[in-house]
Amino acid sequence: QVSLVESGGGSVGEGGSLRLACKIAGLTTRDYCVGWFQQRPGKEREGIGGIFIASGTLYYADSKKGRFTVSLDNDETTLTLQIDRLKSWDSARYYCAADPSPRKCELLPRLSCSGGYCSRAFDNWGQGTQVTVSL
Repeated sequence: QVSLVESGGGSVGEGGSLRLACKIAGLTTRDYCVGWFQQRPGKEREGIGGIFIASGTLYYADSKKGRFTVSLDNDETTLTLQIDRLKSWDSARYYCAADPSPRKCELLPRLSCSGGYCSRAFDNWGQGTQVTVSL
């Protein structure tokens, strides 16, 4: 059973940086797409970026390039999201997700979902970690 546990959220002043982590467990193959999503209050969950583990290929939403960096540790058990130069509109809940289809990594940058559709978009989700950016 795949387990994803996010950590690292909190309250940060605008202009600061934050590093979120997603602890990954239960993958039986390296053929998995793992990625990060952002859900602002009242909005849909949107893809930020992800990586297909087997190939190491990174995928980013165009709107997130520059300040958001996705990386996977050498043990392939922790997916990290570095957010630099934080803005007030980065305040959101950040989710980690995993899916065995490489196609999901290609779709992730353009993916937005809400409610039950998210469980169909990606097979596995963490509970999320809250980030609040203050002025």
